[in-house]
Amino acid sequence: MTDYGSLVIWMAIAVVAVGTWVFRTVFVVLFGLLDDVPQRVHRILALIPAAVIAAIVAPDLFLREGALAVGIDNEQLLAGIVAFVVAWYTENMFVTIVVGMGTLWTLLFIV
Repeated sequence: MTDYGSLVIWMAIAVVAVGTWVFRTVFVVLFGLLDDVPQRVHRILALIPAAVIAAIVAPDLFLREGALAVGIDNEQLLAGIVAFVVAWYTENMFVTIVVGMGTLWTLLFIV
């Protein structure tokens, strides 16, 4: 398995956990010291959820077996494009999911 003992592994886990907690807590404390969050910071923080979702979804849409797959034979990409258009016009998450999954299942059934 590994040359490290179990105590060393648990110590590493504890150090990483404490470091993560400190890193997250610092921002909460710093923002608590401010009377008002600057508008520029507020605008940047508002974009984080969209960036995170894009980073999670993009590999599933654009990659197939580790290679870039941008074409008509990529069902996930086609369904993602349809879902994007539906989300843009309806701004309804439920409708977007239903239409996107319906499109994906239809394309998978056809092919």
